[in-house]
Amino acid sequence: MTLETTYLQPNQIFDGKVLRRGYVAVKSGSITGILDTLPAGLSAQTLQGTLSPGYLDLQVNGGGDALLNNTPTLQAMQTMADAHRRFGTVAIMPTIITDTPEVLDRAAEAALQAHGVRGILGLHIEGPHLSLARRGTHAAQFIRPLDARTLSVVQQLCKAGLRVMITVAPEAVAQGQIAQLVAMGAVVSLGHSDATAQQTRACLAEGAICFTHLFNAMSPMQSRAAGMTGAAITSAAYAGVICDGIHVADEMLALALRARPQADTTFLVSDAMATVGGSEHFTLYDQKIQLVDGRLINAEGSLAGAHTTMAEGVARLITQIGLDPAAALRMATTIPAKVIGRSTGLVGQSLNDCLLLGPDWAVTQTGLG
Repeated sequence: MTLETTYLQPNQIFDGKVLRRGYVAVKSGSITGILDTLPAGLSAQTLQGTLSPGYLDLQVNGGGDALLNNTPTLQAMQTMADAHRRFGTVAIMPTIITDTPEVLDRAAEAALQAHGVRGILGLHIEGPHLSLARRGTHAAQFIRPLDARTLSVVQQLCKAGLRVMITVAPEAVAQGQIAQLVAMGAVVSLGHSDATAQQTRACLAEGAICFTHLFNAMSPMQSRAAGMTGAAITSAAYAGVICDGIHVADEMLALALRARPQADTTFLVSDAMATVGGSEHFTLYDQKIQLVDGRLINAEGSLAGAHTTMAEGVARLITQIGLDPAAALRMATTIPAKVIGRSTGLVGQSLNDCLLLGPDWAVTQTGLG
């Protein structure tokens, strides 16, 4: 039996690059093409809203009351992915932050078990190879230079075919270690650092291609010193950013987006914690983290991750920062896919991993299959 092609007609279509009108061809639950006109004699089902690929989030610490550091298991990863799917994020990169080597080992084992599981992209290792001065909420007692044990974990994951992202500070790596990680197949991102612009550029030259949550936990721009922030903004490297109006002022994010020398190199992340799709508090490093006026605050009074979603970031980029809607959607779909070497665009997507967006750019439906 040959399955027939059916057609959908949304108000508009985001094809991974631009917003356009047209018809979407669907066969066996997947999008096979986008047509300007419908073939004679055929009809299409109308859809109210903008059809888009689902969002991809490369930095997710938790969701649905699960926090990967507290429960580094496959079940926790699935709980996190399910929680974020409700808000339009169809695939996440679970993120393990600074902790003991044993916790990293368990997270790596969970990632191996999750290989190929729907909605889980791989593993983001954010720390412990960071700067003490810019550690943020990361526990000081676990911060250490990049060592053979972590290198071995990354090599194991990459050999198994997993996508691996690792955030390091220039101060915590020896010369040649970034190149070693890149040769394994890892995406090396720079962050949580007090490095100079010169130190930062040396790491880019060695193979780092990304920055972790631009502006946050990195040496700032000053009139006589660009710092990591200035080096990141003026580079052609990728840079993740949290767009919740809390971690980065809207004006600063707008400035950075205008200043980037190469288009489509900045992407959204949520840096979400367990409260997304969960309750208003959780425990990290035996400290209670509480949601207060939209901010996650630890016992030291510092921000401890974010309580936001990719969908909120997209809407804010468009309605508050004034970014072109197609550019904002690329920041949540196409660009993060490119960072980790995943295919981009609407064609080839499962309808279950597509979104409908309303006139205010909020997600009205996740999954159309």
